[in-house]
Amino acid sequence: MRIEISISDQSLSLFNDLGQLAVRYAISTASNGIGCEKNSGCTPLGQHIIRAKIGEDAPENTVFVGRRPTGEIFTPELMALFPERDWILTRILWLSGTEIGKNRLGNVDTMQRYIYIHGAPASAEMGKPGSHGCIRMHNTDLIDLFELVTVGTPVNIVDG
Repeated sequence: MRIEISISDQSLSLFNDLGQLAVRYAISTASNGIGCEKNSGCTPLGQHIIRAKIGEDAPENTVFVGRRPTGEIFTPELMALFPERDWILTRILWLSGTEIGKNRLGNVDTMQRYIYIHGAPASAEMGKPGSHGCIRMHNTDLIDLFELVTVGTPVNIVDG
């Protein structure tokens, strides 16, 4: 298995071990565009792996802060109470860069930047940039993807 994330298409494609497309999902990447620097709010490019899978068996719409469930379940009412919160819901696939100097170590470390593939509120529009750097997905799509991948699955983030 391997994942390819296309910034230009705002899509995530999962390929099987034979290199055949297994499934494609609509996503949302950073509204700040592409970039690997810390505190940029951008989505990093290049080769990554899934470093950790977080939230297995958590109910859909579980709210995560600092990679831990808060005990909250997302609702529109909760969103109204915290309109500026960057909602990380349901599951987290924590990414780690593999290219030293590009997305690993120093000022460009994807893992230290806490870049995830994560769930988002149903109201979050997919197919166009809108995140704070992570890759957002609809919760049901993320649950499906989470079951198909393992820690160590390669993830390539490309612009084209």
